[in-house]
Amino acid sequence: MSYRNALKSGVALASLVVPLAYGGAAWAQDAVELRMTIWSANEAHLAMFNEIAEGFMASHPNVSVTFEPIPFDNYTTTLTTQIAGGNAPDLAWILETTAADFVNSGALAPLTEAFTATEGYDFADVSEQATALWTRDGQLYAYPFSTSPFAIFANNDVINTAGARTPAALIEAGEWTWDSAFATAAAVAENGQTGLVVRDFKYQTWQNLATIWRGWGASPWSEDGKTCAFTEQPMVDAMTAIHSAIFTDAAMPGPGEDIDFFAGETGMTITQISRASLLPKENPFDWDLVPLPAGPAGDYAVVGQAGVGAFAASPNAETAVAFLAYMTNAENSQKLAQFFPPARTSLLNATALAATNPLLSPEQIESVVISGIANGTVLPGHTNFAQIQQTVRAGLDALWVADADVPAVLASVCDSVGPLLAR
Repeated sequence: MSYRNALKSGVALASLVVPLAYGGAAWAQDAVELRMTIWSANEAHLAMFNEIAEGFMASHPNVSVTFEPIPFDNYTTTLTTQIAGGNAPDLAWILETTAADFVNSGALAPLTEAFTATEGYDFADVSEQATALWTRDGQLYAYPFSTSPFAIFANNDVINTAGARTPAALIEAGEWTWDSAFATAAAVAENGQTGLVVRDFKYQTWQNLATIWRGWGASPWSEDGKTCAFTEQPMVDAMTAIHSAIFTDAAMPGPGEDIDFFAGETGMTITQISRASLLPKENPFDWDLVPLPAGPAGDYAVVGQAGVGAFAASPNAETAVAFLAYMTNAENSQKLAQFFPPARTSLLNATALAATNPLLSPEQIESVVISGIANGTVLPGHTNFAQIQQTVRAGLDALWVADADVPAVLASVCDSVGPLLAR
């Protein structure tokens, strides 16, 4: 079943749910088993979620909460399959790329009234900028528990061994640009190691390349989402630079190479700051975290967002919303902030973030985390994103060969995806 049909199934299920009466006590009398899907199996993440759940269960002894990790690569497909099969979880993480589909489908329970009515929640503390993607007609449908800037992790040991300049040295010299970043990556590759990895890209998740092309001021489609922009000059220039970095300078690994920066043999990686938890505790290397380099369009930032929503079709929807209100209250938001940059304005300061992110220096928190959240644009998303994503991915396959005609390939992408955008 297609992704779109799966969401339609979610809407159909949602339409059968009686209106939710938040604050009622009926759900408090019966045993309730909540299931929440997530895409992290990280032990530290799970330990934190279980700790939060235990706090909720202590005051709700009839409730149990379990977390179901699903691999990131097929997370949304698995989730929508569960929805279509009538086995939807009670709560789920949702990617920013599919926010429009979930928020507009009616599959999610509304949250604003419940959060506002929860004692001590302080809904006004939640940033309007952070919630914009998850709000429709003034109603919040998923809570953005993570607004995580993309940045570059650097392995200074690998870079120094290659005789290249580290990002920190380039920043100090005022030369932290994509030209210099690619040059450092190419020098590392010449020394026999991997230069720069865009984590989770793998020549499939093309939207992660927004962490590079935004430096050229490029976008995949127009602001209203109706017109393909892959043929616009900023995107052509950005994709040409990426293609050259891969096939001319070997600064980036080619198709079929699956390289993990955190294994310690790669110069740099682009990923979200929440991946700091993957840094090795045994045999650590000298690492740094720096903002994305400036591009021809100047300085910029890109953020990835993840929301968590409760499904309206769940027989436990009211309890699920209550747990979500507990999970994202001020106290638990501070716990979440150790891995997932928060949406609460009271926590977006160096003092609060330093307490929950001891691995990061005050300079890294200011220049990467706080600045990135304040100035970053979210990864591209669209209604019917699953079909659009696959259409663009298939079109870009022709780009990932050494002799590709970049403008021609991008024109072909627009020919394929244009009708989908115009719907």
